[in-house]
Amino acid sequence: MRISEESSSFSSPFVVVSSQRRTMGQSTSSHSFVIMLFLNITVLAFFATEASRRCVVKGSNIPPPPEPEPITITELPLPPVTSNDAVGGCTFDVNPHGTGCIGQALTQFQSGAFLSDGLHVTVTVNFTGAPIAPDPASIFTGVQLILVKTDGSIFSNGDAWKCITCGVPEENTIGRSLTMDYPQTFVDGKRLLAGTNIIECTSNLIDAACTPNQVHIYPIRWNTTTNATGPGGNIRELRLHPDNVHVGFNSFTIINGKIGQYGYMGRLQFNPFPTWGTPLSPRYDLVNVYRLYDPEALQPITVDRDNRSLLHINPQSVVVGELRGFSGTGREITYIGFPAESSNIDVFAADLTTGKVRRLTSHPEYVDPVDISPDDQWTVVMDTRGSGRQMFMAGMRGIPPLTDIVSSSATSSTRNNGPRRFFQPYLIDYYGDRGAYFGRKINAAGDGSPGSINDPEWNGMADPKWSPDGTRIVYWQSHTVPPSCGGINPLVCYNSTEPGGRNYRMMLAHLISRTPLQPKVIEPISDVVPWGVKYEPGSSIPVLVYPPVGNYVLLGNHFGWAKVTLINNNAGTMIGTVSVVYHDFCDDGLNVLTGSEEVSMNAPSSTVTQIDWFSDLIKTGPNNSTKITSPDGFHLSIDVLINIFDANGTLTATVNDIAYYQPANGT
Repeated sequence: MRISEESSSFSSPFVVVSSQRRTMGQSTSSHSFVIMLFLNITVLAFFATEASRRCVVKGSNIPPPPEPEPITITELPLPPVTSNDAVGGCTFDVNPHGTGCIGQALTQFQSGAFLSDGLHVTVTVNFTGAPIAPDPASIFTGVQLILVKTDGSIFSNGDAWKCITCGVPEENTIGRSLTMDYPQTFVDGKRLLAGTNIIECTSNLIDAACTPNQVHIYPIRWNTTTNATGPGGNIRELRLHPDNVHVGFNSFTIINGKIGQYGYMGRLQFNPFPTWGTPLSPRYDLVNVYRLYDPEALQPITVDRDNRSLLHINPQSVVVGELRGFSGTGREITYIGFPAESSNIDVFAADLTTGKVRRLTSHPEYVDPVDISPDDQWTVVMDTRGSGRQMFMAGMRGIPPLTDIVSSSATSSTRNNGPRRFFQPYLIDYYGDRGAYFGRKINAAGDGSPGSINDPEWNGMADPKWSPDGTRIVYWQSHTVPPSCGGINPLVCYNSTEPGGRNYRMMLAHLISRTPLQPKVIEPISDVVPWGVKYEPGSSIPVLVYPPVGNYVLLGNHFGWAKVTLINNNAGTMIGTVSVVYHDFCDDGLNVLTGSEEVSMNAPSSTVTQIDWFSDLIKTGPNNSTKITSPDGFHLSIDVLINIFDANGTLTATVNDIAYYQPANGT
């Protein structure tokens, strides 16, 4: 299972947890940037060379990579910052308009989608320092949803932002959820999706007539019981389908004492007078829900039907561990699934009708925040590529995803250092990473100085979003703060240069050479996902299907073979150890893999994964590489919710004489 970006999210029945890369110590921010830039160039240059040699792209129908295009970056305005979070701390000296203040620290903030006019962006903020009632400014308190102008204009209140949920009467919010993450927009201009709520105004959201009394906040409920009682099932990381009728969502599981997750899709149905379940107030119900995993369908790793000693790896298997969204036209669903290469966490797209899988990324670093352009031709991701963060695990390319049966949770969880992400925004065309092309870093320009658009201490967060016309991308970043900098960490700490010293900012990338796309109406899709499973309330949660324990052979696509041994954990409830010995194994016709690897997993709690890793792999060919643990092995313990790297022993990947080391503990 994997846990996703902003809300310690889990993405799959495989788990992802995070940590940080070991680098040289820095004494100044500029020194830090120079070192980071050198490492970025080294990492990306190597993989450009390797990918071209390994024939990553096959087939004559794939065009050459796109030429670089001009991109400019601007920053979008936010409410004033107060340094005093106490009641009354937001004074008229700070905000003369009396329309609220936000704090310096990153508590609750997230940029969201554009409105259909392309001139406004939804944003979740945390207002602080409001005066007590009956002061009119008392409504600007707590986590709220605002709209922000993107064209430099202002609302009738004189601000470049307008709060939509501030001051909404309690009778208009019965049963609402307090979560307001991942704000998204309906094309009607009257509704928003945030958290597990739908916010609706009687008039257009941007109009002055859309006042607090005209706004309702309706909860979303998923019925999971046979008698339709209670509040319904837990749902998280909701994504609105472009047809504005369906939503995708995720739900946690606990199976064999370990946390997991599946993705789902259902239809939104307004229920003005519910007579069952809670809350018994107007709400949206999720109906005709499909689980986006079928244990009876093709699995990622299967046993041959005729020869029960042979294993097959199936790239077209669809296992939606964490749903991440939909393509711009709504034909595909995007998700994190079972890895295509060992220790390499990528994002995939699957056709909602046929189930055909498309691998959107293939760089060995980690990715999960993703958005596909309105015409499906481009993908924007937040990716750790270029940081070297996870190269010690994934730097050796083309290893079959066998040990991932037990290691995916730990592998994915090393992507963060506690609250610090290592993400930066990248633009990739429809055909994905290939040859020397690993996308375009959107914020590559700049001098790396504190506060610049490519300052390495400003980290990308989830989710970036396309404008409706495909010419702009909004994204947001957080500033690295202690304990993720300073002390044992390789980054020095410095104060934010943002207004009021806030540690978060919202950026707008302008693709200035592009012709605006014409808006298209997306007709409602079918409720049915043919490759999914219709969810029946009260039904049991399936377990991921892997081959039974035993000894197997995996044949290379070109030649050679691997001996694979699957061993149960001590409790006999699940596979606990995967052991692989490679004998001149070749999948790509160029590089030959030999050596052995064994990984064992233990789960002392539902969120903590302990890994014992022994690796002695050698790959020869156009790209010589090794993946080697210290003699006593590599032993990692990591919590998927906290993401602090804690290991004994070492795991090192060396590729063409470039060594990639694990992060230091706690960094």
